[in-house]
Amino acid sequence: MSPEHAAAAAADTARGTALPPSPGFDAVWAHPVLGRLLRGRRDRQRLDRRHPWLLDTAVVLFVVGVSLPDLLWGGGASPFGDTDSRGLLPSAVPFVFTAALAMPLWWRRRAPAATFFVIALVSLTQWSLGLWLPAGISALVALYTLARQGSLRVLGWAVAVAATNVLLAVLVLVPVDHPLPGVFFLLGTVTAATAVGLTLRIRAMYLAALEDRTRRLEVEHQQRVRLTAAAERSRVAREMHDIVGHNLSVMVSVADGAATLATNRREQSAEALRILGDTGRQAMDELRRVLGVLREEREHARSLSPQPGIRDLDPLLTRVRAAGLAVTYRTVGGLDALGDGVQLTVYRIVQEALTNTLKHAGTGSAAEVTVATDTGTVRIRIADTGPPPGAPGTAPTGSRTGADGPGHGLVGIRQRAAMYGGTVTIGPRDTGPGWIVEVVLDVPSAPAAPGEHLP
Repeated sequence: MSPEHAAAAAADTARGTALPPSPGFDAVWAHPVLGRLLRGRRDRQRLDRRHPWLLDTAVVLFVVGVSLPDLLWGGGASPFGDTDSRGLLPSAVPFVFTAALAMPLWWRRRAPAATFFVIALVSLTQWSLGLWLPAGISALVALYTLARQGSLRVLGWAVAVAATNVLLAVLVLVPVDHPLPGVFFLLGTVTAATAVGLTLRIRAMYLAALEDRTRRLEVEHQQRVRLTAAAERSRVAREMHDIVGHNLSVMVSVADGAATLATNRREQSAEALRILGDTGRQAMDELRRVLGVLREEREHARSLSPQPGIRDLDPLLTRVRAAGLAVTYRTVGGLDALGDGVQLTVYRIVQEALTNTLKHAGTGSAAEVTVATDTGTVRIRIADTGPPPGAPGTAPTGSRTGADGPGHGLVGIRQRAAMYGGTVTIGPRDTGPGWIVEVVLDVPSAPAAPGEHLP
């Protein structure tokens, strides 16, 4: 990605123009099908959590209710029109088998595999006695529950046991006039119960995955909102530090110079001017402390409002000269052909470097600013002569980082240069006292006839 594209992407993030927020739960619940499935599923889950025995009791009562007419008034006919052998057994046997087939359904959800195999054993026993009871549908209910909630590995064995029981019942244990339709019918019910259970199991997994994805989208949306707000705070902190910090430095320097002049002239305003300078320095410290809470270690290229450029360096240098710092300014190349982002970077680097010069070297120093452009590069050089010998209240030449490490200004210079793949050299001058800030930006620029400007 080119530096221009990276800067544009950073600016889009800073302005909060990221991807639109995810629809979240609202869009899913507004969907006519998905919303109904989610609402119905949640209602059933809520009722089942409050009364877990209610559904199991209803299933047991249903099986018993289906079996009662046959137990009380049935004539002992099988589903295939054949008469079973219940007339040869005690009258209580069908009731016992019906209870043995229905009652295990109480535990069908807590132990689906054990419930099915118990019912399968009871069914095989009743068929061995020649009985066909309507309560046999409990085997299908147990198989359905196992397919929906139990182990899939156990389900394979359960289907094999059910098919074997059906074949034994129709072909061996109970005499049937039409065995092939009987086998087809009973194996079809086994297949249907298994298929319905697996279908509802897959649907439940899909709905759970949908809810999980919706929650994740909500979390991502909230994170995007927080990141956008943090990016905006960082941009505001950067601009406040660049603008307000520079202006406060100029004001403090002017106040210190005026206080010195008033002291030499024995004027009464000297003390007020010293208080003004001290108050300004205290405000700068507080500003730096507050902005440190808002800043992030990232850079954003542009903002919505117009930003300064190369042409705004002249008013900037005029204000710095008014503060008492002698500044020489020279340009080389066609700087006006540079893009807005590059011009803003050049302006901020010069502003930060001169602010540090005012802060650490004082008004008795002199600085030289050079901005040169060539094909593919922009070079910014700010060199000062350091504080005058014996000047009070200034930092030593070899240290301009402060007690807590590098200040925001030097860090900002490095971050702005990194946006364009630039290199930064900051430190004491080799040729004499003073400090030098030299930045080389790797950006394309239109070649222009070289010229120099010495205001």
